[in-house]
Amino acid sequence: MTAPALNVHSAFLEFSRRQLLERDWPRLRACVELLSDEQVWWRPNEASNSIGNLILHLNGNVRQWLVSPFKRLEDIRDRPAEFQQRQLIPASALLEKIGTTLKDASDVLASLTEADLLTTFHIQGYTVNGLQAVYQVVEHFGRHQGQIVYITKLLRGEDLGFYRELDKTGQLPGIEE
Repeated sequence: MTAPALNVHSAFLEFSRRQLLERDWPRLRACVELLSDEQVWWRPNEASNSIGNLILHLNGNVRQWLVSPFKRLEDIRDRPAEFQQRQLIPASALLEKIGTTLKDASDVLASLTEADLLTTFHIQGYTVNGLQAVYQVVEHFGRHQGQIVYITKLLRGEDLGFYRELDKTGQLPGIEE
């Protein structure tokens, strides 16, 4: 059986989808599910963000940079409000909200063409092409997901097991050099 032909834009979109939806989103969700609502809104000081604020921020970013431009929707994001929120929103509601946004993002990623990745967009005051917009979302989500993992480890004082399969050799099982 011959492997299907792969082109650069399809490879980029598939990798982006896997990073965002199969790696970072499940880890973020797993962290939040380990915490109480109060822990999700905990912050060490006023200069730092809570997990709740980071989830609101990620939701706004994915909508603004990926969903709205490619679906030709109006950008209604209020970025400052994502960080100013101090009223406790239940963790389950936050996960539901970002889960819906990530479902929309998955639909967008599944529909993009090479021409879409070369289209020019004006997002958040920046002029970018579609490829840059997708890359920005995946990289940004991964960065904040890492902060959420760190805060969760700090609050729980335990390893979360995300890299257990690499513990013995530093490589995935079955991978030989």
